[in-house]
Amino acid sequence: NSMKVANNAFATKLSVPEQVIKEIVNLANIARKNGLIVLEQQPIADPFLKKAIMYCVDGHEAEFIEEVLNKEVSLTVERHDIGRQVFSGMGDSAPAFGMIGTLVGLVQMLSTMGDPATIGPAMAVALLTTLYGALIANIVMIPIADKLSLRSREEERNRRLIIEGVLGILRGLNPRVMEEFLETFLPPKERTTGVQK
Repeated sequence: NSMKVANNAFATKLSVPEQVIKEIVNLANIARKNGLIVLEQQPIADPFLKKAIMYCVDGHEAEFIEEVLNKEVSLTVERHDIGRQVFSGMGDSAPAFGMIGTLVGLVQMLSTMGDPATIGPAMAVALLTTLYGALIANIVMIPIADKLSLRSREEERNRRLIIEGVLGILRGLNPRVMEEFLETFLPPKERTTGVQK
């Protein structure tokens, strides 16, 4: 399961927030002109947005939609955090296991002190486990944990953006106003509306 989580951190492509905003604004324009029911026929790439739109089309109340989607976001963040903690824990433990290997190697080396020719190679092998522990921690486990944390925050932001956008569509918010509001989820330099630069 942890390997699946790691694979998702690097292989799965998240929706670009600017594209999600454009798609939501487009859906808001369509809903404003033709009603919510027409949104059912629209091609929607993001599965979370699709689910949220289907709740609207099915006639659910805004409070219900907000509660269900927020619960899904919270549980997703929780699952991601568990995966991050696994890799973070392995990153914290790897150097300790390396040191244990070094101690075992040193004990072995000391047991062969009678032959000076074996001391150098035995010492090298003993210290190598410390190196492996540090490499596994700092080149594999900790970067995966950091990447999982970053991906989780990005996905949470995208989903919160979608929730706000869908609630805006449901409430009949003006698409231009909605676009400005949704762009507050973006860094100021990436916004296209309002005074931000």
